[in-house]
Amino acid sequence: MDLVVDVYKVSDGFPRRETYSLSDQIRRAAVSVSSNIAEGQAHFKPREFLHFLRHASGSLAEVETQISIASRLEYVSEAGAKQVLEHVHEVGRILNGLIASVSKQSA
Repeated sequence: MDLVVDVYKVSDGFPRRETYSLSDQIRRAAVSVSSNIAEGQAHFKPREFLHFLRHASGSLAEVETQISIASRLEYVSEAGAKQVLEHVHEVGRILNGLIASVSKQSA
């Protein structure tokens, strides 16, 4: 959820013309990460949880790509992009570990 907060703060500085495009898309992707983890965990079955974790991983990749695009377009400062990308990589490591653990359970 800290990643979502970072993304919202950073995307607040995007140009107004991006409100319904890149800004909205990156926010949805960030929210999707934590939402998919929560939804998958609520199913109580390792295979279903794994399915949602993989969706979360895909959404995380979207956030990384979209922050890189925003950085190239100079919508976000280098420091802001770095902070979000550090969070993305941290969440990615945690998510990959969780996927590996749940994969063992479902095997």
